[in-house]
Amino acid sequence: MADPNRAIGSTTGGSTRRSATDAFSAFDPADYLNTFDDVVAYLEAVIEDAEGDPVVITGVLGTIARSRNLSEIARRAGMSREGLYKALSAKGNPSFATVVKVSRALGLRVHFESIA
Repeated sequence: MADPNRAIGSTTGGSTRRSATDAFSAFDPADYLNTFDDVVAYLEAVIEDAEGDPVVITGVLGTIARSRNLSEIARRAGMSREGLYKALSAKGNPSFATVVKVSRALGLRVHFESIA
């Protein structure tokens, strides 16, 4: 009978044991934003779920920027690559002007609509 505690991928011949997590990398949504439609759908879904949380929204812009060429997005936004990365990180607190510039550099525009 097989040992239920044996690590997945291990062998009985004395080889190194591997766990199931060794075969997988961390999920990164940036890896799946291949088309502009993907970007828009992702952005809309997260903004709806975030209920206006600015940290989540700027984080999503960072994910979208990473799915593209971060240096090119920074150049288009008039920022350094490091400045863009910092502004859109979890500890960043970008101004509204920065959010608008980054959005435009990504080919997006900020849009407001009634919530009622």
